[in-house]
Amino acid sequence: MTPEFTATDHLLMARALLLAERGAYTTRPNPMVGCVIAHGGETVGEGFHQRAGEAHAEVFALQAAGDRAKGATAYVTLEPCAHMGRTGPCADALIAAGVTRVVAAMRDPFPQVDGAGFDKLRAAGIAVESGLMEAQARQLNHGFLSRTERGRPWVRVKLAMSLDGRTAMANGDSKWISGEASRHDVQRWRARAGAILTGSNTVLADDPSLTVRLGDDTPFVAPLRVVLDPGLATVARGKVRDGSAPTLYLHASDAKPPRDLDVQRASVPAQGGRLDLDAVLRLLAAREINEVQIEAGATLAGAFLAAGLADEILLYVAPVLLGDRARPLFAGLGIDAMAQRAQLQVVDSRMIGTDHRLLLQPAPAQAG
Repeated sequence: MTPEFTATDHLLMARALLLAERGAYTTRPNPMVGCVIAHGGETVGEGFHQRAGEAHAEVFALQAAGDRAKGATAYVTLEPCAHMGRTGPCADALIAAGVTRVVAAMRDPFPQVDGAGFDKLRAAGIAVESGLMEAQARQLNHGFLSRTERGRPWVRVKLAMSLDGRTAMANGDSKWISGEASRHDVQRWRARAGAILTGSNTVLADDPSLTVRLGDDTPFVAPLRVVLDPGLATVARGKVRDGSAPTLYLHASDAKPPRDLDVQRASVPAQGGRLDLDAVLRLLAAREINEVQIEAGATLAGAFLAAGLADEILLYVAPVLLGDRARPLFAGLGIDAMAQRAQLQVVDSRMIGTDHRLLLQPAPAQAG
């Protein structure tokens, strides 16, 4: 039976979701979680998970509520944990504080939780209701959920293009298609990613740093820089080796690294000189990467899309024209007929400075 939630329930869960998002740059590999403790419509405590290894959202909210947590309702964006990790079980903390009702946006699919938190709360006589604003909660933590449920990170492909669908001149020059506001906006997306991934050709052609530069004192955890380099052709060069963030080189098993190579590297299956992209993502999931942001050229971006591994496309469209000799947005899609076209849906659309930013996801398959 689906619980009947009130307008107050919706309002307070919306607040918990906003709180959770404050941890976007610092909680990984943990999910973002927010919690509100309330008596009716009166909030007596709130909190959010701020950093992996530190207190969870429920603990901060209970600390703020103090004795007023007794008899209250706790609104939490994810099922409270029931196991001992680097911190104690949040279900136990809620029970000890004397809350009488817990409303959760969704069940936590993490194997050590996955219903155990709800079971522990119910066994203590606490009313538990789940499913309030679940779609929003899933969207907030799509990276954590992708890694937990699919065994691979959520993949976002970031691209900038001209109005005529071009990403660089024929000679590779792409600085700058998008405006300054868009380039700053990208830093926010980088900050929430667990890894920023590129290919060896981009390292050789553009020499990107792939670091987060927010321009203020906002705290963040530096994402892992990942270079797909089948033959280890770039390990001795490039800004990606500057030490400002960790870097991982992924290569074919038969690659011959230079002597005394002091870099993080790992081999993945390869065929025809190309790395197995699914294997790449599963390796990154094993390293607790929730979100991967692809920042590469048309070939690698197209390979992820063609393989069905691109979960969303972050596209900046600049009001410029580059002409038909310039490079395309994606390469290698193998589309020869209109019936083969890749159908996308617009998730978000807004202006960033003079550019139009689109967030796109593959459209659901149509029933036959």
